[in-house]
Amino acid sequence: MVQRIVRSRRTLFERESELAAVDEALGELTGLRMDGAEPSDRPRGALLAFAGRAGIGKTTLLAEVRRRAAARGCTVLSARGGDQEQRVAFHVARQLLQPQFAGAAETDLRASLGSWYDIVGPALGLCAPTAGAPPDQQGLRDGLDWVLTHLAALRSPMVLVLDDAHWADPESLRWLAAFAPRAEQLPLLVVVAYRPDELPDHAESFRGLPGRAGGRPLDLEPLSATAVARLVREALGAQADDAFCRECWAVTAGSPFETVELIAKVRDRGVTPTEAGAHLLRDLAAAVKGSGLIARLERLGTSTVRFAWACAVLGTEIHPLLAAAVAGLGHEEAADAADALRGARILTGADTLEFVHPLIATAVYRAIPPATRVALHGQAAWCVINDGQGPAAAARHLLETHPDGDNWVVQQLRAAAEETLRAGAPDAARRYLARALREPPPFEDRAAVLYELGSASLLTEPATTVNHLRAALEEPIADPGLRQHIVYRLSQVLAHSDRLAEASDTLAREIPVTEDARVRLRMVAEQFMWDAFRADEPDHPARSRRLARLADRLKGRDLTERYIIGLRTWDAVLRGEPAHIALHHAERALAGGLGWAEPDRGFEVPVLVALAFMYADRPGRTEELFAAGTADFERQGWRGAHLSFAYTLLAYVRYRRGRLAEAEDFVRAGLRLAERVGPGTPAHWYAVGILIEILLARGRVSEAAQTAEDYSFCAPFPAAVVFPDAQTVHGELLLARGLTKEAAEELSAAGRRLDPRGIRNPAWCPWQLHLARAEAHETPERAVTTALEALSRARQFGTPSAVGQALRTAAEVSSGSARTKFLEESVTHLERSPAAYELACSLIALGTELRRMGRPREAAEHLYRGLDAAVQCGADGLVEAARDELAAAGLRPRRLHSTETDTLTARERAAAHLVTEGLTEPEIARELRIEESAVVRLLSAVYRKVGTESTGLAAALKPT
Repeated sequence: MVQRIVRSRRTLFERESELAAVDEALGELTGLRMDGAEPSDRPRGALLAFAGRAGIGKTTLLAEVRRRAAARGCTVLSARGGDQEQRVAFHVARQLLQPQFAGAAETDLRASLGSWYDIVGPALGLCAPTAGAPPDQQGLRDGLDWVLTHLAALRSPMVLVLDDAHWADPESLRWLAAFAPRAEQLPLLVVVAYRPDELPDHAESFRGLPGRAGGRPLDLEPLSATAVARLVREALGAQADDAFCRECWAVTAGSPFETVELIAKVRDRGVTPTEAGAHLLRDLAAAVKGSGLIARLERLGTSTVRFAWACAVLGTEIHPLLAAAVAGLGHEEAADAADALRGARILTGADTLEFVHPLIATAVYRAIPPATRVALHGQAAWCVINDGQGPAAAARHLLETHPDGDNWVVQQLRAAAEETLRAGAPDAARRYLARALREPPPFEDRAAVLYELGSASLLTEPATTVNHLRAALEEPIADPGLRQHIVYRLSQVLAHSDRLAEASDTLAREIPVTEDARVRLRMVAEQFMWDAFRADEPDHPARSRRLARLADRLKGRDLTERYIIGLRTWDAVLRGEPAHIALHHAERALAGGLGWAEPDRGFEVPVLVALAFMYADRPGRTEELFAAGTADFERQGWRGAHLSFAYTLLAYVRYRRGRLAEAEDFVRAGLRLAERVGPGTPAHWYAVGILIEILLARGRVSEAAQTAEDYSFCAPFPAAVVFPDAQTVHGELLLARGLTKEAAEELSAAGRRLDPRGIRNPAWCPWQLHLARAEAHETPERAVTTALEALSRARQFGTPSAVGQALRTAAEVSSGSARTKFLEESVTHLERSPAAYELACSLIALGTELRRMGRPREAAEHLYRGLDAAVQCGADGLVEAARDELAAAGLRPRRLHSTETDTLTARERAAAHLVTEGLTEPEIARELRIEESAVVRLLSAVYRKVGTESTGLAAALKPT
């Protein structure tokens, strides 16, 4: 053991600083410091990267890292990128993680991986992909993060070593590059080595490192002449003179790999290591690499050359029998070839072969004649399939073959694409399907391949998906089901690309020629859905009437019928029909189940139904539905755009309830996810618009304006209707900045866009309320008219929050006693709603108005209540306004206290149950022996905490 360690160390000349960094990192990881310092309280991980050109000694250094880590009792995960395996999805991730679960039974795997089993299991080769929709790439990376974090905690201290990172497959490398900087928060040391000129852009994080690495990787330098001389004399003896050693250094340029190989050649040839033999070194060095290496290989014989070629085609971890099959050699002939290649220092290993160095593998692969190389890849694909490794393992070889109209190739590539896509690697699936299309497939299969190719590009390349799917529709399609799936998918991707009119037209062309009545009904439902989001729909009222007639006839027998009823729910909300009608249809839609992650369905309708409850003053129910829907997303591994929508819209629900700090946290999480999806997407517009509204409610106008500028939140606005309406939010921001004229123009434009479509509900889009406030500066009479029209619409919808907010706006633009009357009525309505922020605004506005009217006692009561409510909401700007008003009234503001909890007090619960029994407020006051005003306040707190107005209270109080 000692001799092996010494030999390993003797090859690591001039790597003292690198090894010192490794020892320091291992010391902090394990708590055992080499410098004698006190062990740290908490073991700390790190990220170390070594960069250098080929042959500079990275692999040898990493081998020493693994040895030292194992000697300190660390669990070591190890992987190596391969030139031939770069396009094999999750090749490196499997090398790292699969051995940690090797041999485990399925029950043990499920216990170890928990809810991540179906998400990460297929990517790691631990189980077959499930039949459902595949995880998105972000969800899969989150799952891999969890697995590695869990292992690091369970088997700490842990060291992860990745050699030749520049050749790692993109799926693994993107994951590790994003994860590696987190190593410092875990008992995990991540050590990577790569060639800097070949590192892909998606692994740039390895170039700038946190912590002790000093912000950059550790560059490995060539050996000095002195180090080469020591290496030569260690191997050849002290008789090696200075001239010979210097010539060794000169011809190898200090490359450790070339120096070691040159010394082996010197020993094999029996060259005397003196100045007299120095002139032979240049020719010997040439034989180590490039054409010299190939010439040396060719001298070993035809069978040996062919076996080496087969090994180069197979890549790393080469099984001798498989290589023999690819080379077309018998077992004994292959064994002889392997022996010869080991003797020539080209291959190493026994049960599993590998090249002595990647430089040798690259040289051998590039030396294969092009036609022979293509043939060998084709043979390798057949052999891999026959070996039982499956289409995904064969696909990388088929990518290297020439198209030849072979249907077997097409079928293998399609099968590989399906497996890879379900495992969460759409990029790899696209490569396989694109190659299948070039084969080409049989005429009758071309549409199916185009559909599969488009589906694989759905989340990452929507424009490409549209092209593929449209091309598929132009092909002859014998299977009606395939054509229907193509149409559904094409309309979906067009809609998600903000091309809603095209999505609707695609379905409109297909509906008349579809014979199956149920399929036609689904297409009608899909068209209704995309039209509901269109800002440029030509005849919304007519569509709304058709939708109402259809939905009222349906019973909700299947998902399609429930989707149509759900769309009827949303239409009722937009048009401002009485809220109880919208709620009636919402309950009908939910009665038979409305999952958020149904196969081959969008999640839009379930989201719309959930939001209908929020606009109808039952946000607590909305949050329940969102919690279930988000759980559906996470079970599927959908943590990109889907989860962004969920977090962002949940933030909107919290905003509407007046929980502004929580809302801001949620929307920023949603925005971070939306930024991964890309700018300009609906998810991005939602997140930025809601963040701006929250910031305005919190009184941070400058920050809201900066956010709008940073994210280009301005015209042109998306063609899709988003939540909240982007143009209206922009107008609200202009108004908050004091740009009243520009705000009025923007808000008027929003009204001209929405009113003709019959979208008249100020609870959904309060453009009229903001417009009235903007008009009050220049045209006060028009402002009153606008506000009263909005109030009339709010009364038609009938929710306390909508009416209360409209009344407050009417008060703002009115004068005289009307202001007080409107504000008092506003408070009365908002006390019966769950809208805490709106209640705080109206209380403070009423207190301010009463103070100015010379009624300080009444003003104080409302200002104190408004101040408490504003503090609980996190509305900092409103808090300051209330304190200023109290100070102006000569009153001392109360000490600010923490926000209320969601737990009902005993008295609140008693009052709530009396409401559900049908008692009026005066009756409740007599029952509880308190004043009626105290009952109003008790119930107001109940509505805010439970998240509903009075009619939904009984359902909200039922135990779950």
